Amino acid sequence: MNNAAWNKLQGLDKPTLKQLFDADSGRLDTFATRFALHEEDGAPGILFDWSKTHLDAAHVAALEELAEAQDFAGRRAALFAGEIVNPTEGRAAEHTAQRGVGSEASVRLAAENHHRMAAIVEAIHRGAMGKVKHLIHVGIGGSALGPALAIDALARTNGPGGGAMVEVHVVSNIDGCALEQAFAKCDPATTMLAVASKTFTTIETMTNADSVLIWLRENGVEDPYGRVVALTAAPEKAMEWGVDETRILPFSESVGGRYSLWSSIGFPVAMALGWPDFAEFLDGAAAMDVHFRDTDGLANLPLRAAFADQYYTRLRGCQTRAVFAYDERMALLPDYLQQLEMESNGKQVTFDGKPMDGNTAPITWGGVGTDAQHAVFQLLHQGTNLVPVDFIASIAPGHDLAFDHHRMLLSNCFAQGAALMAGKHSDDPARAYPGDRPSATILVDDLTPATFGALVAFHEHRTFANAVLLGINPFDQFGVELGKEIAKQIEAGSTQFDPSTTALLALAGIV
Repeated sequence: MNNAAWNKLQGLDKPTLKQLFDADSGRLDTFATRFALHEEDGAPGILFDWSKTHLDAAHVAALEELAEAQDFAGRRAALFAGEIVNPTEGRAAEHTAQRGVGSEASVRLAAENHHRMAAIVEAIHRGAMGKVKHLIHVGIGGSALGPALAIDALARTNGPGGGAMVEVHVVSNIDGCALEQAFAKCDPATTMLAVASKTFTTIETMTNADSVLIWLRENGVEDPYGRVVALTAAPEKAMEWGVDETRILPFSESVGGRYSLWSSIGFPVAMALGWPDFAEFLDGAAAMDVHFRDTDGLANLPLRAAFADQYYTRLRGCQTRAVFAYDERMALLPDYLQQLEMESNGKQVTFDGKPMDGNTAPITWGGVGTDAQHAVFQLLHQGTNLVPVDFIASIAPGHDLAFDHHRMLLSNCFAQGAALMAGKHSDDPARAYPGDRPSATILVDDLTPATFGALVAFHEHRTFANAVLLGINPFDQFGVELGKEIAKQIEAGSTQFDPSTTALLALAGIV
C-alpha cells in the first residue's frame, strides 16, 4: 500500500454534501456524466451521477495521485494486453477480449468461439434438435449468477414477441428442491440441458447434471446425452463425461468464472434472447471497455466510482455498500454484484503477499425499490451506520401498464437520494433525520441488451479499479476453497472435526 498517499487523504477536510453543493454551482456538471454507447445523436446512454457523494476537488486530486502511485495506467494496460494480472495463479484476465477489446490473438479466438456458439444457437432455434421449449442450465457461482441476471433483465421484453425464445431455468444450488422446481416447469421431450463448468469437475454442477440426465431418461428421452450442450474451458473433460464434441462450446482458461458471462457461459442468454440481442449485449459492454481503456482521471466513470468507494471504505470506515434497483428486471443485480465485488476484492493481502493495513471490499448488499423502502431504509436514514447507496433505474418502463406505475417508481427512487442527503430537523429526536448520507444514481435511457451490457461492464471495471487502488489481486478466490475441502473430507467419511461439527454431523445422520 502507498501509505503516504493514504495519509494525505486522511488529513483532508471532509465537508458535508450541503456544503459541497453550496460551494460549487457546477458540481453537477463535474460529477454527473452521461455515457453514450456511440457518437451519433440520440444514441442510447446511461447517466452516472456521483454528485451526491462526498468527493470534492481536493479528494479527487489526491485520489488521482494515488492512482498514479499505484500504476493504474500500467495495470489497466496489462489487463487489456492479455498480460498476467493474476500473479497467484499465473493468468491473464481476458474477459474484455470476449467483447472484442483486448489482445489481437485473444480477440480472434473469442470471435471464433462466438461464431461456433452462434451457429449452435441458431441451429437449435431453427429446429435442428427438434422442438426445444425449455433449457435447464446448471452451473454455480459465475456460471449461474451472470446468466440468471441477464435473462431475468432482458428476456422479459427483448425476445421475439416480447419474451424468451426458449425458457431458461438456471439451477445452481445442490439442494434437490431447486432441480425439482425446474423439472415441474419443463416437458422432458422439449427440454435441453446446458452444463456450465470451467473445469467440468465442479461437484455441485456435475451432481445436478447427472440428476437431469436421470430425469430425462426416466421420462422417455432415449438419448439424454444428445440433449446436452457443454460450456467449459476443459472440452476434453466434457467429452469424457459423454458430450459430443459438436455440442461443446469452449472458452479460454484466461476468462475467470465471475467474468465469464460474455463467453460460452452466455449460451443460455443467447438461447433466451436470440443471437442478435446477445451480440448487442456484447457491443454495449465493449463500448464501456473502450471508455475505461482510453479515459483518464475523474472522467473515467468506473475509476470515479472506485474513488468514491475508497473514500467511504478507507476514509470513512464504511463496512457495507448498498445497491437498490428501482426496476423489477434488475432484481438479481445485487446478488450478481455481491459475487463480483466480494469474491474479487474480499482479500487480506496485497499483490506481494503483505498484510493489508485497512479495509478492502465492503459488504455488498441491496434489494429492489420500492419494496426495500418498507424493509431496510429505516437503517439507511436513521441508523448509526453510514452506508453509501447506489440507486439504479431506467427512464423507459419495462411494462405496458399505465405510466402511473413508472412515475411513482422513479419518484420514489429520486426522493430517497434527496432525503438521504438533505435529512430533516425535528425537535422530536425519533422523527429527526440527520441527512448528509451519500448516494449515487445510475439512470439508463432504456434497459436494452446494449445498455445492460455497458452497465455490467462498468461494474467489472469499477471492481478492477478498486483493486488497483488497494494494491490487491481481484482475480483469484482462494477463500472459497477451504470449506469445499472440508466438505470433501466429510463425504470421504472423516470424523476428525471440532466437537460442534461432529455433533451436527451425527445429528443429521451424515456420519
